[in-house]
Amino acid sequence: MFLFCFSSALALCDWSWLQETRRKIARMYCSPKVCSSNYGLLDSIASDELDIFLESLATVTGRGPEREVQVKQPLLMACANMFIRFMCSTQFDYSDPKFQTMVRTFDEIFWDINQGYAVDFLPWLKPFYAGHMRKLTAWSTHIRRCIMDTVVSKRSSYVKSMAAAIDGGGYDDDDDEQEPTDFTDALLMSLRKDPRLKMDHVLFELEDFIGGHSAVGNMVMLALSMVATRPHVAQAIRDEAERVTGGQRLVRLYDKPDMPYTEATLFETLRFISSPIVPHVATEDTTIKGFKIPKGTCIILNNYEINTSPTLWVDPDVFDPNRFIHRKSGEKPCIRKPEYFLPFGTGKRTCIGQQLVSGFGFVLLAGILQRYEVKATAHLAIPEARLALPPDTYPLILKPLDGSP
Repeated sequence: MFLFCFSSALALCDWSWLQETRRKIARMYCSPKVCSSNYGLLDSIASDELDIFLESLATVTGRGPEREVQVKQPLLMACANMFIRFMCSTQFDYSDPKFQTMVRTFDEIFWDINQGYAVDFLPWLKPFYAGHMRKLTAWSTHIRRCIMDTVVSKRSSYVKSMAAAIDGGGYDDDDDEQEPTDFTDALLMSLRKDPRLKMDHVLFELEDFIGGHSAVGNMVMLALSMVATRPHVAQAIRDEAERVTGGQRLVRLYDKPDMPYTEATLFETLRFISSPIVPHVATEDTTIKGFKIPKGTCIILNNYEINTSPTLWVDPDVFDPNRFIHRKSGEKPCIRKPEYFLPFGTGKRTCIGQQLVSGFGFVLLAGILQRYEVKATAHLAIPEARLALPPDTYPLILKPLDGSP
């Protein structure tokens, strides 16, 4: 899905009218203003899905002693439902085997694209990866079928777009008066407004954004892993949540500006693991420290070196969320990110879904720690320079907290 057609994949295609058009469509839904109705919808969906997720955990942990739990799969399903409900107005039950398989397949792909195979840099090696490519094709085909069957094919906007393609019709004045119901509708309606767009273009975009849930689930799983061996960090998050909510409710998305330590914990997790970021392309011939960089050269930033450099960070080997918090006498603490901290990329290739990633991740991390004490097992293995965890990863120990909201 992400590897076979760079011109269609949103994150990896060359900059063009297509990239610009698709980012413009996505911006209203993936970067909503706090005062907008879309942000209110994000808050509502995140809170509701957090409740469902915690109920599913409670069926495993009960109210008794601590228990070893495979957290990742239900966590990924919660993230997937958050994205799909917001973008597609569709919700799945965690017990639905088709939903479970789709979420698992997205995670398999996310794990795979984080491996950094030689063929990613030397395309002429592709014939030696034929078996691997067939597996990726099968995963991608399965996801496309699921998205078409459960989300796209039942839409009236899809039917109209297909009819227009068949009879040669296109933009209709009535389209100006129609408001899309969600991101999926906006994508499908764009097909009739811009004849250059094809169905494959919008389906790749929809799949790319839905697939963003894998990044959120893996990020939260890694953040839980970090605090599992640093109980003082977990307690600081609980204390912050207690101060904001009064201990009467679970944290909501609207609480994020008042909970900088929780948000900083996610940023410190991203710094600590230092996952690679999306590459760029040189737009003109240039020279860096004597090395000639021709126009069109693929440029990869060494994110690991940036995030672990002792010249940029104080004690870079220490996990300390406070490094991202600005404190000034008489003012509320707030998040402050150095300009060299680039977890979501930079420039025109900045992750357009970063608000969804950080927002949903914030609600899930805070909510889990409000309900549970999280401890590590002997199997804990946090990767270096990689956001992805294996699909079948280590469990965590969860102990229900007395008096939690």
